[in-house]
Amino acid sequence: MLHKHGFIASRTNPYAPLLEKPVDILLDEQAIAYFKSMSAEAGIPYQGLIDMYLEEYAASNKRLDWAWK
Repeated sequence: MLHKHGFIASRTNPYAPLLEKPVDILLDEQAIAYFKSMSAEAGIPYQGLIDMYLEEYAASNKRLDWAWK
């Protein structure tokens, strides 16, 4: 069904709540600055860029190699 502006009526994606979940996270100011500068170059929001990095890290099953000193 077309609306007066010519758009087809749409409905809300029922899976949208499953796609992302808001979380509070504390990040170092240098890390935020890094991702903000990269996001400006890429033209995407820095939160999305951080999410992509975390997804790639998790998908490759990488493990952090560090120890308290």
